[in-house]
Amino acid sequence: MSLQVEKLEKNMAKLTIEVSAEDLDKAMDKAYQKAKGRISIPGFRKGKAPRKMIEQMYGKGIFLEDAANALIPEHYSKALEECDLEIVSQPEIDVTQAEPGKPFIFTAEVAVKPEVTLGEYKGVEVPKAEVAVTEEDVDAEIKKEQEKNSRTITVEDRGAENGDITTIDFEGFVDGVAFEGGKGTDYPLTLGSGSFIPGFEDQLVGAKAGDHVEVNVTFPEEYQAAELAGKAAVFQCDVKKVETKELPELDDDFAQDVSEFDTLAEYREDVKKNLTERNEKEAARAKEDAAVEKAVENAQMEIPDAMVLTQARQMVDDFGRRMQQQGLTMEQYFQYTGLTMDKMIEDSKPQALKRIQTRLVLEKVAEVENIQPTEEEVDEEITKMAEMYKMEADKLKELFGEAEMTQMKKDMAVQKAVTFVAEAAKEV
Repeated sequence: MSLQVEKLEKNMAKLTIEVSAEDLDKAMDKAYQKAKGRISIPGFRKGKAPRKMIEQMYGKGIFLEDAANALIPEHYSKALEECDLEIVSQPEIDVTQAEPGKPFIFTAEVAVKPEVTLGEYKGVEVPKAEVAVTEEDVDAEIKKEQEKNSRTITVEDRGAENGDITTIDFEGFVDGVAFEGGKGTDYPLTLGSGSFIPGFEDQLVGAKAGDHVEVNVTFPEEYQAAELAGKAAVFQCDVKKVETKELPELDDDFAQDVSEFDTLAEYREDVKKNLTERNEKEAARAKEDAAVEKAVENAQMEIPDAMVLTQARQMVDDFGRRMQQQGLTMEQYFQYTGLTMDKMIEDSKPQALKRIQTRLVLEKVAEVENIQPTEEEVDEEITKMAEMYKMEADKLKELFGEAEMTQMKKDMAVQKAVTFVAEAAKEV
């Protein structure tokens, strides 16, 4: 095999790979051996016809395509090992010569990892995040816990109010004709939730169980069902039940029920402490994100389109695997959403570009600042992974090849670069 490398514009390169005529013939012979059992030639038992006889009858190129399909991945992999380029995209393959008796030649157009010129990345200015917790914040958090511990009771001595849960049967009509999707039975509707058409819930306020209510509404102009948009409708509603939430008293008993504390005051103090810790973590993440974003904005690099496309495809593949874990195929997802694979890849490109730029800048920062994980940090990371996989750390380490270990160290160096940039940032 021989290899020629041509540098192209915008961090692209063309690899021209030439495979000897002898290797092409061997590949064609392998293709013949695999296919001969399926080929019938008059005068020969199936699978016994000589290769030359088959080629005379069907043409010399009959085994060429299978041979090419075998040679391309094999010799492209060899070319990657031989050339000193860092390839960051799937190859665009083009066969330029494929004739029996001649060398097999094909080209692979690929994206090459771009060089990054860093701008300002130390001491970038980022907005200061608010971490202080107010009494109102504490009240709101305790209110959530109070809601979780509420009980639902049936209302019989008054009409329904906003916040109550009504159980209704309903059917909708436009111009006196029932429309598809406008009917429901035993439907739980929380008044004031805004989950129905504007004005619908308001007209159920004051209703009691057993009441029949005629609700008059107009569908919004931008309503999702075009045939109903902007039209007046009448819903015949039967109120079957009205319920309300009864909240527990905020006292020491409540604190004991929902926490490990004996008093409401102690519980409030713990809620405040937890909120403060949460705010501090969110502020730290926000500072990291803002600092890295500024460093990326200040850097210069030329990202090849093929690199973005490869990253976008990878993101869609990852999404597909997550869908499968939830029992949903991509085909089903596309049916439900109306998306296509091409549209999803195209929509992923802006996010793919951002990921690439961020990674390249952080890798460059790690290189310039000589940021590397220590052996102790690497061992700690392996221990964490081992715990996650329920394995012994030594056993996991044995499974790691050189490539996996190198990648893990790169990832750790990038994360340390994030910390470096964030800690050097100035909050304003």
